[in-house]
Amino acid sequence: MNHRILLIIALLLFSCTEKKNTSSSLLDFVPKDAPLVIKINNLSTLKSELKNNEFLSLLKSNQIYKNIFETIKNMDYLNPTSESLLVFNELGKENFEYLFIVPTEEGLVKLEGAKNKSVETLTYENSSINKYVVGGSTFFSTIIEQTTIISSSQVLLENSIRNAKEPFVNTSLKQLYKISNSNKSATLFLNTKNSNPLFNAVLRENSNYKFSNFSDWINLDFDIAQDHLNFTGISVANDSIKHFTNLFKNTGARTNTMALYAPMSAEAILSYSFDDYSMFAKNQQHYLDRSIPMDTLFNTVEEIGNIYLNGKKAVVLNTFGSEKIIKFLEQRQKGNSTYQGTEIMELNDHAFLNDYFNPLIKKFKANYCTILDNAFIFSSEIETLQTIISNYKNTTTFEKTNLFETANDVLADESNVLFIANAEGISNILKEEFSKTLFNDFKPSTFSKYLFAAQLVADDDFYHINTVVQKVEKEDKSNSTSPLFTIQLDHPLYTTPQFVTDYRTNKKEIVVQDSDNNLYLISGDGKVLWKKALTGKIQGAVQQVDIYKNGRLQLAFNTNNQFLILDRNGNEVPPFNKTFQDGNLNPLAIFDYDGRKDYRFVITQGSKVFMYDNKMKDVKGFKFNNAEQPIINAPQHMRIGNKDYLVFQLADGTLKILNRVGEDRIKVSEKIDFSNNGMQLYNGKFTTTDKKGVLFQIDDKGQIGKTNLNLSKEHGMDASSRHMVLMNDNVLKIGDREIELDLGVYSRPKIFFNRDKMYVSVTDIQNQKIFLFDSQAQTISNFPVFGTSMVDLADMDNDKKLEIVAKDMDNSLIVYKIY
Repeated sequence: MNHRILLIIALLLFSCTEKKNTSSSLLDFVPKDAPLVIKINNLSTLKSELKNNEFLSLLKSNQIYKNIFETIKNMDYLNPTSESLLVFNELGKENFEYLFIVPTEEGLVKLEGAKNKSVETLTYENSSINKYVVGGSTFFSTIIEQTTIISSSQVLLENSIRNAKEPFVNTSLKQLYKISNSNKSATLFLNTKNSNPLFNAVLRENSNYKFSNFSDWINLDFDIAQDHLNFTGISVANDSIKHFTNLFKNTGARTNTMALYAPMSAEAILSYSFDDYSMFAKNQQHYLDRSIPMDTLFNTVEEIGNIYLNGKKAVVLNTFGSEKIIKFLEQRQKGNSTYQGTEIMELNDHAFLNDYFNPLIKKFKANYCTILDNAFIFSSEIETLQTIISNYKNTTTFEKTNLFETANDVLADESNVLFIANAEGISNILKEEFSKTLFNDFKPSTFSKYLFAAQLVADDDFYHINTVVQKVEKEDKSNSTSPLFTIQLDHPLYTTPQFVTDYRTNKKEIVVQDSDNNLYLISGDGKVLWKKALTGKIQGAVQQVDIYKNGRLQLAFNTNNQFLILDRNGNEVPPFNKTFQDGNLNPLAIFDYDGRKDYRFVITQGSKVFMYDNKMKDVKGFKFNNAEQPIINAPQHMRIGNKDYLVFQLADGTLKILNRVGEDRIKVSEKIDFSNNGMQLYNGKFTTTDKKGVLFQIDDKGQIGKTNLNLSKEHGMDASSRHMVLMNDNVLKIGDREIELDLGVYSRPKIFFNRDKMYVSVTDIQNQKIFLFDSQAQTISNFPVFGTSMVDLADMDNDKKLEIVAKDMDNSLIVYKIY
């Protein structure tokens, strides 16, 4: 946690720096308790760097950013040509003012062109103070010997005049100052001991974090370009004081491995590593004031890490020997399960990681554990482990992302602490630890192209620090598919998991029913929003309607014996709750003839037909109330030109094509032994296949065209207005293009449209693999699925990347993201 906080706070401070220049004598005028000193080697260069940095330009709407720049805005009238210091110091509770310290020179303050300006001379202890009022902003200046001091506060400036008589320079600051890089535009010096008040403005009131616990002093050189912010330097910590960094004293850095286990969709990874666990344990004992050292159970651990995934966390212990740990876990095991061939243990001792690895692990419940190679991975939720296992087996891990590749280019190969995050990862940390203002101002979508990283490497008597905000120029490799999250339900899945729209955000959610008739609504980040017990199994797909024509969508469906409409919270919408005696309902059909949301709800039961309007009233004038034979499948509404066609398939092979009032619009003279592929409107014709693989096409005059495609009995077909796809044995045909797949048992192909692009999915049920193609029969992706052919596809979060939801094991579903 500590260095994640360091990264974000460093970003805030760096984004607000705008001026400086210094020689070592300038340190004489720095207040002894100042928490933040910034040495500016070249003010004009620094201004240019800050002005042209793309990330900082995106931060300008941030309220805290605005507040800091408001404090130092009058520095725009300063024009030094030599080294300077910008110092922030507390003046009253959480009120920080600045001092600008620079060698005296001609033309330092330039007010030419400024409006509403005035200059007044004051006197304090025989020293002259100039008071400048420019455009409503006030600042003060004085000259002491050959040094000019400018401040936003008269009191702070008067303190400087008094302190100049007996100057005091912190020894650590002086040493760090000497080694700062004069070739960089600026260097930051942070006195962590005095920094807590400085950061109270950005931390939550109830935050347990104290920045003063990190080390004593930190210095960071600025490296700012258009596409990155990079701050490198060192941290020093007194051995006698309990500092976080001293946990890694005298431990060698290692290559971090978290990226090998974290899924591609992880928001962040955090790794602590060391080459000598016994030395880490000794440092930990001192840090925690433990009189008795912990036992040597975990002495083979060489890395402790966190994987942040879908707002949740997994803890990883990477080891070079696992026998003792396995025995320890077996003694605490209360159950187990298998996922994709990998055992998951359920534990009855949830807090032992906090005891052994405090302060690196706190308040973590180790409810479940799995083992991948020599890594023990723990989580509070079994679904988190399932997602990690699935990605690991699918080789869709964090190390394959361009985010990680970009980080590798700018970070050292080995470290004791490593943190890498995308914008979502930073947002989650802001929500957890920082003020609401800062969290609300940070929009992950705005910073989605940026990498955030921090690194700490222990050396003899100090620690190297590297923090980075870097634009990721490349897109992730196309056509790679990564499991995004797994959701385990209470019972095996019954219906096809499908995407529905959250009308508030226009993003996708998932609706699915289990075998115990429970209906679930699941958010796009894998949280069960509600579960509702139904009296029967849902028939066909759940559809969305806007009953009140106000943009708020409801869920409409049939069970075996009931028609229901539910609102987004799972509550029934009266009067849309009707039970049908004897059950045996077909899937619900919804007709919206003119797109005006004047719905017709069509429910078929055997040969009976019921049609209701938006108020659940019988539709008067609709004449087709009984068919000659039982109706199979849901009726369909199709439109050719300005004419509506209501299509009913009957059990004896009769195809009824009616008008709005239920009268014959087209009489089909021949019966069809319907396959299981339904009826489609393709090229302006009513299109289906029979069980012998013959393609039937009926035009609007009732003329029947038949083409023997020599398809197998178990063939699959789907069609849109301009595209047809066929699955025959192991050959998929998209339009005129054929793709021969491996031998297997394939599902019916399914056409999806997203952003005007067509996609085709098909599942090899025998070999448990999903294939996704575009309209040109080019492979978009193929990936294993440990379940059946139940899939749906959408751009779930409007990021122009597709997601697929599928049944996973018996009682879980899985969502994949296609990059």
